Amino acid sequence: MRQNGYDVVWVRTAIPGSSDEEILARAQTEDRILLTFDKDFGELAFLRGAKASHGIILLRIETKSPARAASIIIAALKSRIDWAGNFSVVEEGRIRMTSITKK
Repeated sequence: MRQNGYDVVWVRTAIPGSSDEEILARAQTEDRILLTFDKDFGELAFLRGAKASHGIILLRIETKSPARAASIIIAALKSRIDWAGNFSVVEEGRIRMTSITKK
């Protein structure tokens, strides 16, 4: 993803062992969209009201290889600009979005 111009921080190397709350807070502080394979972030945003104004993207794709996963993610990111304020589920060939912004 970096080779395609994306400013990416990988939790596993940047802040290993961090809780989901800490990860989401860092994404919020750094104005980042959170990309994840972990469904627990939906619970944080919807049930516990954690801030995620830049958006959360849940990846529901098969990861046969890192390159294949990256190509699906990059295609999804390029296809829209309205990630902010949404919990999005990216599947191969489909994106579902639900607002997580407080009204």
